[in-house]
Amino acid sequence: MTEITITPDMTMEQIMSIAPAAQRALFQRYHVGGCSSCGFQPSDTLAQVAKDHNVLDINDMVRTIVTAQEFDGKIQVEPTQVKEWLDAGEDFSFIDCRTPDDRSVARIEAAEFLDYEQSGKYMGLPKERRLVFVSHKGDRSLDVATYFIGHGFSQVFSVRGGVDAWSQEVDAAVPRY
Repeated sequence: MTEITITPDMTMEQIMSIAPAAQRALFQRYHVGGCSSCGFQPSDTLAQVAKDHNVLDINDMVRTIVTAQEFDGKIQVEPTQVKEWLDAGEDFSFIDCRTPDDRSVARIEAAEFLDYEQSGKYMGLPKERRLVFVSHKGDRSLDVATYFIGHGFSQVFSVRGGVDAWSQEVDAAVPRY
């Protein structure tokens, strides 16, 4: 894994390009960047964001971002690995967490759709069950995966690159959009 370097003088756009987990991490830890009242501009430096949100320890912000990015790397699984698990008949839940509109455009046959209305169905699964989430490009599935990890599930993954990568690397019949 490549070590990332983040400095206080970097813009948020630069940080997000090397550490996409930054926005989720800053929101979870500091309530920064999740809504209009706590947002930031891509051109703001990390130092400016810290100042604007009364975060005194900028080094802790950097550690938070780096740790989140490293964590995201650990829970991402390659589309080809998921296909191998499916072909081998391994027992796991493969869950598509895209919107109904997205699902109408492209579908991975083996994936079940996440039923947001029936959260108890998923929370009642054994905590050691392997859960693999997929979204369009892998961003939403990372959010959902971290949610399940936060609720005590121990084998949770997000398909790197989502349905888009699945189409390119596993099954070209799945449309790209």
